[in-house]
Amino acid sequence: MQSSQDREPAPAVYDHGGGVRSLRVPIPDNPLGHTLVYVVDTDRGPVLIDTGWDDPASWDTLASGLTACGTSVDGIHGVVVTHHHPDHHGLSGRVREASGAWIAMHAADTAVVRRTRQARPERWFSYMTAKLAAAGAPEEHIAPLRAARPRALPGLSPALPDRDIVPGELLDLPGRRLRAIWTPGHTPGHVCLHLEETHPAQLPGRGRLFSGDHLLPEITPHIGLYEDPDDTTVTDPLGDYLDSLERVGRLAPAEVLPAHQHPFPDAAARVGELLTHHEARLTTLLTLLAEPLTPWQVAERMEWNRPWEQIPYGSRNIAVSEAEAHLRRLVKLGRAEAVPASDPVTYVAVP
Repeated sequence: MQSSQDREPAPAVYDHGGGVRSLRVPIPDNPLGHTLVYVVDTDRGPVLIDTGWDDPASWDTLASGLTACGTSVDGIHGVVVTHHHPDHHGLSGRVREASGAWIAMHAADTAVVRRTRQARPERWFSYMTAKLAAAGAPEEHIAPLRAARPRALPGLSPALPDRDIVPGELLDLPGRRLRAIWTPGHTPGHVCLHLEETHPAQLPGRGRLFSGDHLLPEITPHIGLYEDPDDTTVTDPLGDYLDSLERVGRLAPAEVLPAHQHPFPDAAARVGELLTHHEARLTTLLTLLAEPLTPWQVAERMEWNRPWEQIPYGSRNIAVSEAEAHLRRLVKLGRAEAVPASDPVTYVAVP
């Protein structure tokens, strides 16, 4: 994600009115700082929207925040997960163990969770090695993966959800009207959650939108590739994301409650900014593709929140994935193409 400007610290627990509060659950060693975990009152007890990173300090913050809300971890009725990333889904298993709560997630992200739980660490290393080599990464970048000893990796045992979030349907939250909106792009099964109730402050618009990472006030979510190594389907996550943005913009909620940073009004305006951002990025890539480039070379030349030389090792892998997502969008639009017989594959703009 791109960097955001500094803001004044917000309270650890914030009451948004209408039976909705948020907790700032820290993400260890991450510039985002925290995940906003929402506590939604229902007739059967509080339900969490996301849970935060599986870390002792994060767990303590979640527990103390729930106490400040007048409840506790063992009083949680259910957990609705916007997407499978560990800063959102990480503590879901511990919450379920403590409370017996159900965990709901879109089936596409549940499939990622199931695949992650079944994968051995050496499978991940070999897959990443092959992907980076195919993208044209230099050997000095790939070498650490080739030499790595298989070991347990963080986030490889996420909790398996026990309920599916069905797009377009109301979730089973007694006394509330919370409708699932499928918004793939950031992940295949990312969902936003539309609270179809009058805004407690009577702001104009249609209820409130829990937007996860799909729609954030000042930063753009990462759009990369989440693919089954055994599936040859060529996906278009950026195209999915752009379509999802327009769908959310048409909802016209009175307020957006995102998973990072802070709530904001006027979803349609923010959607317009993000659509413009990605179109400008695609246009810039077409200029770069006047000559054949590998996905790695494209990533090196793209504009990030810092110079390429300062981007950490792991973040470079994410950047290459995002570059590939943009290349796939251009190919699908007929504005770029893969150069036949190139190895590693290179792409060039279509005249």
